[in-house]
Amino acid sequence: MNVTITPGRLAGTITPPPSKSQAHRLLIAAGLGAGESHIENLAHSQDIDATLRCMAALKAPGAELPELDCGESGSTLRFLIPVALALRGGGRFTGHGRLMERPQEPYFAIFREKGISYEQQDGTLTVEGKLTPGDYTLPGDVSSQFVTGLLYALPLLGGDSRILLTTPLESRGYIDMTLDALEQFGVQAEYDGDRIFRVPGNQAYQPRDLTIEADWSNAAFWYAACFLGCDLEIQGLNACSAQGDMRIVPYFMKLQGKGPVDLDVSQCPDLVPPLAAMAALRGGETTAIVNAARLRIKESDRLATVTQVLNALGAEVEEFDDHLVIHGKERLAGGVTVSGHNDHRIAMMAAIAAIRCEKPVTVTGAECVKKSYPDFWEDYRKLGGKLVCGT
Repeated sequence: MNVTITPGRLAGTITPPPSKSQAHRLLIAAGLGAGESHIENLAHSQDIDATLRCMAALKAPGAELPELDCGESGSTLRFLIPVALALRGGGRFTGHGRLMERPQEPYFAIFREKGISYEQQDGTLTVEGKLTPGDYTLPGDVSSQFVTGLLYALPLLGGDSRILLTTPLESRGYIDMTLDALEQFGVQAEYDGDRIFRVPGNQAYQPRDLTIEADWSNAAFWYAACFLGCDLEIQGLNACSAQGDMRIVPYFMKLQGKGPVDLDVSQCPDLVPPLAAMAALRGGETTAIVNAARLRIKESDRLATVTQVLNALGAEVEEFDDHLVIHGKERLAGGVTVSGHNDHRIAMMAAIAAIRCEKPVTVTGAECVKKSYPDFWEDYRKLGGKLVCGT
């Protein structure tokens, strides 16, 4: 699907969709419990459907390794690799898009040490073996998803375990969300705030009735729209949330100031597209978005695709190995067709940047927003956005 956007300001009240990050975590914990849990305010994005599908496969009876189709969801894949080992002695994981190209070496290093077999071939990752209590060593600066996966699986083992980080933890907010979810389901895991997690074994997930919060990651695009001059009231967000992308608020305020600004995104990499849209239209000011190397292994190489899309619209973005430097303008030219790069956050970034373009902007592959925000284009139109959808 292609969407053509005629530039213009948005106005109105918007409630962001439920948090995809929290939904993954609550659904997995609920699926690991013996009783019946009720999770309210669930939105069926492609990523969440992948987690639901894989949890059903893991809980289905059968002696063979389960087949687990993770779609394009990195969270589903990395969270459930250790869980599959703990529950079923492994599984066969498949995915779509760039998913099976994304690195899994932190797990592979553990598997070699623990004697767990794995094979990655023709887009399928097969893991087979038994997790045993003990120490698990991981880098903290690759992806917090590896830590989360172990935090879900280790409480199910027959003894106590530790996760030992060899480098400082990045994306701490996502780990806080995981620990919060575990606690809500009656599972203990202790983090010393630095490099060590202590996880008692022989635990059981308890059934719970919970409601998923609105998503700060997707709210960030509406904050960016406000920055570009739209009159929006963003509702339904939890100001005391464990979601790390609440950082959009202080960064939004920082970008409103004068002079050069450096934004460290090591703890909030998903905010880069909306932050870049704001920075591109920060007239006459320079913004550096730093500590962003992990953006290269997302749904797209986001350092490259943010640069390509914004520059095509008329922005001035310089791409480096691990950061971006953006020289802000008052308006962008537009009048071009840009690819969504099969990346939900890139397509939404283009839509927001189009607000302050001189001429219409067409986004190809615009259906990719279904990965996290299926109603994005409908919400954009409800707020007064002028869209024409076509094939």
